Amino acid sequence: MCAPEALNRPLLICSTLPYQALTRVALRETAQSQKRKDKMRMIKKIQVALLVMPALLAGWPQIAAAHEHHSNYSAGEPGDPRKPSRELTVEMNEMDYSPSAIEVKRGEQIKFLVRNIGTEDHEFLLASTEDNLKHAAAMRKHPGMVHHEPNGLRLARKQSGEILWKFTKVGTFEYSCLIPNHREYGMTGKVVVK
Repeated sequence: MCAPEALNRPLLICSTLPYQALTRVALRETAQSQKRKDKMRMIKKIQVALLVMPALLAGWPQIAAAHEHHSNYSAGEPGDPRKPSRELTVEMNEMDYSPSAIEVKRGEQIKFLVRNIGTEDHEFLLASTEDNLKHAAAMRKHPGMVHHEPNGLRLARKQSGEILWKFTKVGTFEYSCLIPNHREYGMTGKVVVK
């Protein structure tokens, strides 16, 4: 119990509870307050996600459609690293490839050693002309599109990469840079499969 004179002092707190009990109560209230704040932050994040998701998903069908043919490649199939292959070096420069034409046999497996000797990013995408034109149109709509296909790669300047490819179909195919305007400036090469 408090002394009667302590009741007349407004700044003095008087209690029969020990100091530790008051501390526990204060900590519990602080923890509950923090939980409420965390819950409110989570609700705000969910609200933002619900607003943003439709916009993100609206563009997804076009990107998916641009890549839908990749389960069935027009120029053959990914190679088998356990089987022998012939190595061909292809250099990418400003708006051209060297060599610009290659001849292979049906069933032959080629290991393309692709080097970007130019001053900007370039791509090597192996497909039919029709497929590459469709893909180029999709890339104009979505210029940040990233390739994760076994028939193509994008290389920064002075970088190198490899593609192992088996040509299973007879015909004329191409490798092309689908970065907007590169193909239009002539950055294509031809593969004739006999």
